[in-house]
Amino acid sequence: MRLLTTTAILGLLAAKAMAAPPQIVTDIPVTGSLVQQVLGDLGDVRVLIGDGADPHHFQLKPSDAAALQSAELLVWIGPEMTPWLERAADNLGDGSSLPLLTVPGTHLREFGAEGDDHAEHAHDDHGHDHDHDEEHGHDEEHAHDGHDHDDDHGHSHDGADPHAWLDPHNAQTWLTAIARELATHDPENAETYAANAEASVKQIGELEAQLNAQLEPVKDRPFAVFHDAYGYFTAHFGLLPGIAVSLGDASAPSAARLSEISAQIADSGAECAFPEYGHKQALIQSAIEGSDTRIGAELDPEGRGIEAGAGLYAEMLQNMGDALAECLSGKG
Repeated sequence: MRLLTTTAILGLLAAKAMAAPPQIVTDIPVTGSLVQQVLGDLGDVRVLIGDGADPHHFQLKPSDAAALQSAELLVWIGPEMTPWLERAADNLGDGSSLPLLTVPGTHLREFGAEGDDHAEHAHDDHGHDHDHDEEHGHDEEHAHDGHDHDDDHGHSHDGADPHAWLDPHNAQTWLTAIARELATHDPENAETYAANAEASVKQIGELEAQLNAQLEPVKDRPFAVFHDAYGYFTAHFGLLPGIAVSLGDASAPSAARLSEISAQIADSGAECAFPEYGHKQALIQSAIEGSDTRIGAELDPEGRGIEAGAGLYAEMLQNMGDALAECLSGKG
């Protein structure tokens, strides 16, 4: 009888171990937020890049490398965003990789595209089906310690713009894909993952409707941004494309480009220019010198200045909508 009791206990412990979620590593805070929404209370996500780190020039610490080696799943935007992570993604040992830009149904856009003429949808062999049609894409590129760097970044300004999470439809598609990927690693919690993803998809839809209403009055107002990273957001919400002082790699513009952009901002009648988290305001201020353009609130498209966790993604979108609506309506 004693043996049976011990066996039963061991069986229960084994069942609990089997039900544990996989060890998950993500690249940037936004990705970590989406995965955490799906995980819920079942586990925590390891985010490689936090506040003060540049996702394009990030150097893996030994602890990061160890976390990747032991990870059962890497969820990341893709090499277009973090090229330094590609080799690690190819050498995960027994783990698997989910690059979100390749998830079927993802809406992609080319850098510098003002509309959807160059948009594509991702198709790959990951075997995930998705329930959301996409349309619009845009933004991103960041980072540096504190607010002081205006460096070159390590990705090309050609091809697909990797800042696809700024289209909320992409985030909805990815939540579903993440839930399905987690279910393959942890089938016992598949229903929980699916339910969490469905709830988050609904919440993002509600936020999207709110932002549409909030931004409707300023859709025809010209503005400038630190760099070419906001195309997904502006296209999705019907805003004019932001006039980018820097290209998509956020490198410091040449004197000739800065002069050209300054003239473009003045000629456009841009009402606001928005600095960006992790970059000095000096470049934006130089670009609008002599014009009537006002400095708006700082944008943080990666959410690096926001507390990490499930709520980060929605807070990042809301903060961006608030900053644009407030300044472009003349309130800020």
